[in-house]
Amino acid sequence: MRQVYFEGHGGPEVIRIGEAPAPEPGPGQVLIEVAAAGINRPDCLQRAGAYPPPPGETEIPGLEVAGKVIAQGQSVSTPQIGEEVCALLGSGGYAEYALAAAVLCLPVPKPLSAIEAAGLPETYFTVFDNVFTRGRLRAGETLLVHGGSSGIGSTAIQLAKQLRARVIATGGSSEKCAFCMMLGADLAIDYKTQDFVEEVRKFAGKHGVDVVLDMVGGTYLQRNLSLMAPEGRLVQIGFLQSPIIDKFDMRPVMLRRLTLTGSTLRARSVDEKALIAAALREKIWPLLDQGLVKPQIHATFPLEKAREAHEMMESSAHLGKILLVTGK
Repeated sequence: MRQVYFEGHGGPEVIRIGEAPAPEPGPGQVLIEVAAAGINRPDCLQRAGAYPPPPGETEIPGLEVAGKVIAQGQSVSTPQIGEEVCALLGSGGYAEYALAAAVLCLPVPKPLSAIEAAGLPETYFTVFDNVFTRGRLRAGETLLVHGGSSGIGSTAIQLAKQLRARVIATGGSSEKCAFCMMLGADLAIDYKTQDFVEEVRKFAGKHGVDVVLDMVGGTYLQRNLSLMAPEGRLVQIGFLQSPIIDKFDMRPVMLRRLTLTGSTLRARSVDEKALIAAALREKIWPLLDQGLVKPQIHATFPLEKAREAHEMMESSAHLGKILLVTGK
């Protein structure tokens, strides 16, 4: 099979395409003939040497794929051979064939092609677990989403609006803000030309925002806390700026009884991820089947253009998801 690999650690220049034997499914696994794989920021961190695969996972990057099941490992009855699925992986998606835990496979939603469905798993698992399970967002509450035009952000906006929550999104250009509004955001703030704290206060009033989904970190922490409602929940899922805060005033946490939480997904056990998959199948997949929400695909690249795909990801010029397509 063709596969993408990293020749050492560094920038996109270390990305290579090569040949390798197709893997064979072990107990509880299926082998997927990959139609497409999603590009995610953790892939770029892995390439840079900052986010290695968990023990036992392949060094081939790629956390999500969609395609056809062509083989089953021991003790697997579903998904069946020939079924089109999308799947969350620990690694290995940038290839023509990939292994997935059977319990982390979900059917390709009816309105979507397999290529489009490759943009679902990583973002939908992440958003559901963090916004709805950890963040406990409820109907009528206000969600602040930083990076609203990203794959994560575009998913969070759509799902929160289906829950009948109010959504404020930040983006780095007028185009990105227009994209967030198109997805249903009630307010979109260009953080490069506007003070998001000031704009959120105008919109949310004295009550503030109930849930913040943040992947920036750094100086955003204190600013987020200043905007939060009593019993508000801040969910941290990344650190585009920095995980280190020089000065941190805890008083807002105490005075407004705030919750600070966060998570990573990749290193968690298959059993933990399977619980999220089951909840997605029950609560979110019907929305996808009805076309009420969908992945926002910005661009597709062939496997041989993985370097260009990573360059686009790191430029932050995209609106939604970037995919690698195998041609299978």
